[in-house]
Amino acid sequence: MNNTTTTPVSFTDGAIAEILRLINSDGFDTTQKLRIGVKGGGCSGMTYVLGFDHPNEKDNHFEVNGISCVMDKSHELYLFGMQVDWQDGLSNRGFTFKNPNASSTCGCGTSFAV
Repeated sequence: MNNTTTTPVSFTDGAIAEILRLINSDGFDTTQKLRIGVKGGGCSGMTYVLGFDHPNEKDNHFEVNGISCVMDKSHELYLFGMQVDWQDGLSNRGFTFKNPNASSTCGCGTSFAV
């Protein structure tokens, strides 16, 4: 059973363009969805997860600008309201996270505490 939730996170136009570029690349496994989540570790206690994965029974399903996403139900508490951006500069290239739930973040921008 697929649970559909309100959209817990948002993406900037740059992030959407990069995700669509990845999805439309040759050899992409179309059975996978974009997974957004957290895992323990990192310099501040928790690290963001953003990648393609197969859904499982613990996931909530939602769409952002036509992109099918999944998130473990227990992660929404940490990520609700977060914005994902894509930076494509000379010194910084990759996805960045603006999380209103983080009490502190680290310099690398991929780790946070609640």
